[in-house]
Amino acid sequence: MNCFPDEVIEQIFGYVTSQRDRNALSLVCKNWHKLERCSRKSVFIGNCYSISPERVIERFPELKSLTLKGKPHFADFNLVPHGWGGFVYPWIEALVKNGVDLEELRLKRMVVTDEGLDLLSRSFMNFKSLVLISCEGFTTTGLATIAANCRFLRELDLQENEVDDHRGQWLSCFPDCCTTLESLNFACLKGEINLGALERLVARSPNLKSLRLNHTVPLSALQRILMQAPQLVDLGIGSFIHDPHSDVYTRLRNTIKKCKSMTSLSGFFEVLPGCLRAIYPVCMNLTALNLSYAAGIHWRELIKLICLCGKLQRLWIMDYIGDYGLGVVASACKDLQELRVFPSVLIGLNGPAGVSEKGLVAISKGCSKLHSLLYFCQQMTNAALITVAKNCPNFIRFRLCILDPKKPDPDTMQPLDEGFGAIVQSCKQLRRLSLSGRLTDRVFLYIGVYAEQLEMLSIAFAGESDKGMLYVLNGCKKLRKLEIRDSPFGDSALLSDIGKYETMRSLWMSSCDVTIGACKALAEKMQRLNVEIFNGDEKVDSNVEDGQKVQKMYLYRTLAGRRNDAPEHVWTL
Repeated sequence: MNCFPDEVIEQIFGYVTSQRDRNALSLVCKNWHKLERCSRKSVFIGNCYSISPERVIERFPELKSLTLKGKPHFADFNLVPHGWGGFVYPWIEALVKNGVDLEELRLKRMVVTDEGLDLLSRSFMNFKSLVLISCEGFTTTGLATIAANCRFLRELDLQENEVDDHRGQWLSCFPDCCTTLESLNFACLKGEINLGALERLVARSPNLKSLRLNHTVPLSALQRILMQAPQLVDLGIGSFIHDPHSDVYTRLRNTIKKCKSMTSLSGFFEVLPGCLRAIYPVCMNLTALNLSYAAGIHWRELIKLICLCGKLQRLWIMDYIGDYGLGVVASACKDLQELRVFPSVLIGLNGPAGVSEKGLVAISKGCSKLHSLLYFCQQMTNAALITVAKNCPNFIRFRLCILDPKKPDPDTMQPLDEGFGAIVQSCKQLRRLSLSGRLTDRVFLYIGVYAEQLEMLSIAFAGESDKGMLYVLNGCKKLRKLEIRDSPFGDSALLSDIGKYETMRSLWMSSCDVTIGACKALAEKMQRLNVEIFNGDEKVDSNVEDGQKVQKMYLYRTLAGRRNDAPEHVWTL
């Protein structure tokens, strides 16, 4: 292809949107590296401390869209101490200083401040999209500045964030000239919002396709909103409480019938029995249904609803659906590709006592297209996992969490090694795997031999010796992220193949058998790695003996060196 002029090659590169493929293009030759870096507009940084913002800006001068991740994944399980880091302000400051014309910013597990949002809103005149996932540190005051100053905003997506509600009027800060919104999600906000401002904003946004509301928006307002936006494709409903025999409910049901384009539903944080009938008219067209927070839906109503959703491709539900309910899903949803079953606190009160291996086997028999699974269950057997592996060989993501993490196969009382071994042998394209249940080193041997495409592995309460971890490090050539907690892996496993960490993004080990001395030795030998040690919110004593075990260690590859914003309870070696 080098026979073509550079302009033609650059035009071809424009059709390559995958970050992975763009990275591969840049490695072909020096000329392609130059053309790729000068034409790439979208950049993904999996660890905000892996590189400095200045270096990113220097390499990609045409940067328009930036995705950043901050805290380690285990922050979702409260294992990362408060104040650890992940601040986005230095990135925004560098982008402003270097004159980047940023249009899109996506952040996950980062600390976002109102000052940062204000600087963002005032500095990028063509800014169009802000997505915040599992972020903290900001308030609705910061959201108000985004609303007021970003005149061409198309997307404001707030997912699972901790937001302080200082002013419930932030939606009224959108100027009357703002007509460009295509996606608005504020489902995670706890406070009241200005219903009038919301309705006016929706009315003047003809291109709005996705709208997710919080629990304070009543059914009466929802009905008026849907009258203004029948074009919605994705709807998140907060409160669904009203008398099914009332005029408001009747009007809502008649309005929903007019939403012919709707393919995705979510929310239902508050639900009264009998109300779900109002959404039946759109169920036949749904391809995505997220009821992971809908604890108020009775399991029988849930099953009846799912029976109407024959086109579902993505389903997120709570485990009170039971094994019987999953059997219904298997019968009704033949096109299902992604399933997530979350634990509920209503087991024994709202229906069946969670889900087990029987429900998963039923899903595998009925949903052959399934390729992504997150499954919280009461128990699992080797036979069930072997059956699932046979029926669904196309898994890309397989995450199994047994609520008793050390529980063996209840039928044979054996470890679940053979079951997970069958998963990694059959699913050749598996990229993400989470293990659970009683497991020996044998399962890690299977993973090292067969999981050739594995990129992320999460381990908890598993293994017998250092051999288990070594099987994974030596065998999984494409491994990028390894997370381990409460497992008997120690210094030998950590130090045996330290060169492997140069090819990985990060390694997390907590409550394992790793010592301070091993961490020091690793940090001394590998200058491009940051090795961080912490023990909750307590200040780490740097004078401790080398033989003392580390409570939590986070190791990651970096080109930026030691970070300068680490709190005193984080010790960087």
